[in-house]
Amino acid sequence: MSVQGPSGVPLVDVTRGPAVESVHAVAACAVDARGHEVLVLGDVDVPIFLRSSAKPFIAAAIVASGAAAHYDLDDREIAVICASHNGETFHVETVRGILQKIGLDESDLRCGAHAPAYEPAAAQLAAQGRAPSAIHNNCSGKHAGILAMCRHLGVDHTSYLEADNPAMRRILAFCARLSDDDATRWPIGVDGCGIPAYATPLRRAALAFARLATLEGLAREDASALERVRRAMAAEPTYVGGTGRFDSALIATTRGRVVCKAGAEGVHGDALVREGVGLVLKVVDGNRRATPPAAIALLGAMHALEPDELAALGPFARTEVRNVSGRVVGAIGPRPSARIPTMQRQT
Repeated sequence: MSVQGPSGVPLVDVTRGPAVESVHAVAACAVDARGHEVLVLGDVDVPIFLRSSAKPFIAAAIVASGAAAHYDLDDREIAVICASHNGETFHVETVRGILQKIGLDESDLRCGAHAPAYEPAAAQLAAQGRAPSAIHNNCSGKHAGILAMCRHLGVDHTSYLEADNPAMRRILAFCARLSDDDATRWPIGVDGCGIPAYATPLRRAALAFARLATLEGLAREDASALERVRRAMAAEPTYVGGTGRFDSALIATTRGRVVCKAGAEGVHGDALVREGVGLVLKVVDGNRRATPPAAIALLGAMHALEPDELAALGPFARTEVRNVSGRVVGAIGPRPSARIPTMQRQT
């Protein structure tokens, strides 16, 4: 099945000197836990791959399986399962701790190796003369969590990347319940780290994040698992991303009132706990440089951020463009003329 990408609305400008050099269009949808629209921008009914934005839901499926309780996973371990982490020492050691608890090691990770995303961590590894391994992959926490689920369920852990693995089937079914989807009808691709990646419209993805925010409209077991994940992400935001990362900053700045997760190709999902709303956006051209400015603009339009929070997140809302010598030559930020229509909440 082919998937046609959504159309969007010009929302983020890239300037060089006095002129706009590039423009990023964004599609977005925000709904409450009953599916009532709060914000619609662009085409929200074309399936998009959530990529790593689905990690909180994958982590909740792992919790719901009983694996987190069985292996006594703490907040940091659950948060790193949700993470696209920097590969900083504390991330790597936390993932290693999960593997030790379940009786496996780094050789069991099938996510592939890449250098830590955080440049000082990559430099430290290189200075030690060590090559990066799979545990430095930004998705290693998720993979360790899926392995824990396999071990707890007593199913083959060597095939955990396959869509027909019993653990993966349970994960996909859990994710489908959150967005009122039918997992058998989803377009399924392969994520960058190797696990199945599903595509669902922004409208349905926003419903899943609304349920993360409210825990409403779900069976008790699913709601309890989501609550455990939300609590862990709010308690340990640096384990969700790391130093200098937008997700960690947004969760920490709002003190867990907004729990969020970025995904590759310009996807971002937000659970607005106070408002009881889920928001998901997609940068149409997939360029992640536009994601933080777009997210902050949309959250601001919905009055989900306080003035001091907007000020604290300023460096993510408008990013400097520098040339090779370090001179500031432009900026990436919300288009001044952009209009973001929001709707009255239904009661």
